[in-house]
Amino acid sequence: MKIVYMGTPDFAVAPLEAIIKAGHEVVLVVTQPDKQKGRGKEMQMTPVKECALRHGIPVFQPVKIKEASAVEELAGYPADIFVVAAFGQLLSEEILSMPKFGCVNIHASLLPAYRGAAPIQWAVINGERESGVTIMQMEKGLDTGGMYCKKSVPIDKKETGESLHDKLMAVGAELIVKALPKIESGELKPEKQDDSLTCYAPRLSKSMGLIEWEKDAEVIERLIRGLNSWPSAYTYYRGKTLKIWEADVTDNGREKEADDIPGTVVKVEKDFFDIAAGKGVLRVYCVQLEGKKRMSVKDFLLGYEVKPGLVLGEAKQ
Repeated sequence: MKIVYMGTPDFAVAPLEAIIKAGHEVVLVVTQPDKQKGRGKEMQMTPVKECALRHGIPVFQPVKIKEASAVEELAGYPADIFVVAAFGQLLSEEILSMPKFGCVNIHASLLPAYRGAAPIQWAVINGERESGVTIMQMEKGLDTGGMYCKKSVPIDKKETGESLHDKLMAVGAELIVKALPKIESGELKPEKQDDSLTCYAPRLSKSMGLIEWEKDAEVIERLIRGLNSWPSAYTYYRGKTLKIWEADVTDNGREKEADDIPGTVVKVEKDFFDIAAGKGVLRVYCVQLEGKKRMSVKDFLLGYEVKPGLVLGEAKQ
């Protein structure tokens, strides 16, 4: 099939590689514009652009895909189907209707659950036991189109947003390659979603990583895993941001007492410290202080004082 591929982050690279390897002709790759990154403000290409250039595929980077000039550019690349994976912009109805087989999306959830921008992370945050990938026909609504096929993936007890991302990226690549010839032959027909079963996965923001110690320790632990590696969960240590990368809910040793303020350090050992939550105790193993590298609590305690009674989470001054 002749394909226009739309995608931007790492998640979209493996499916593009798989489509190329399967022998399809990718006539154009559409991705977000290059952005300045780092202290040097150097322009950085998207992962999908880097992949396309390695394979000698033309790249188009519209600021707004719905603008007339962008639509005209797309029309100049006749394709049987558009494949979309975490592109980052909504497509107009004019674009959706361009190719013979329409536009299909590689969505990182078992639709109709977790429509939206961040299904991977929210599945971990909400304590789901499984996630997966759905190949769906795109329409005007947000992830509301008919489903061609899906594959489930169990969510491990210590799954992080990053580890689940990598699993689903591989599944997405596998599934789209299997689906494309069946879509072309008519063997696969889109199945309507049951809107009554949907829930949404809104876009992530740095602010949502602020730990609210009044919540249950189990809820906080899932937040830490779900937001690993971005945007990360954090609290404040003596007025500085302290990211928490690895933690467990614990019932061992010193328990949270009724008069403990949530966020209070209740126990310190050489390689962990325990923090009282609204319900339960969180045991912390890996942190990152503002301006420093990620480190084990054992290393952190060599340079910074943490004693029982210290209250974390006070707003930065």
